[in-house]
Amino acid sequence: MSSRIQTLAKAVKDHPDDSFYKFTLALEMLKIGEQRKAQVLFENILNNDPEYIGVYYHLGKLYVDLQENELALRTYIKGIEKADQIKDGHAKSELMSAKFDLELEMD
Repeated sequence: MSSRIQTLAKAVKDHPDDSFYKFTLALEMLKIGEQRKAQVLFENILNNDPEYIGVYYHLGKLYVDLQENELALRTYIKGIEKADQIKDGHAKSELMSAKFDLELEMD
């Protein structure tokens, strides 16, 4: 395990309610092929901090990689709704693009 991952894992342990540390650790987990561990972290963020808008795109993309297209689609849709609520046009645009690409793939 890299020192970066160890540092982030300790930060998550020390600050269990901090979504940033979980999110960053999840991205590092993806880099080393630990998709399921990343999924657990992303889902934890989504359940406990639904305002953390970046999680919708990355969790949706992970679901696509895991061939869970229906879950990915629902995640993108929830993210679009949340981005609308918090008026984050950039996130909404990225989520809409990801959703569109997935829908094309599913057809």
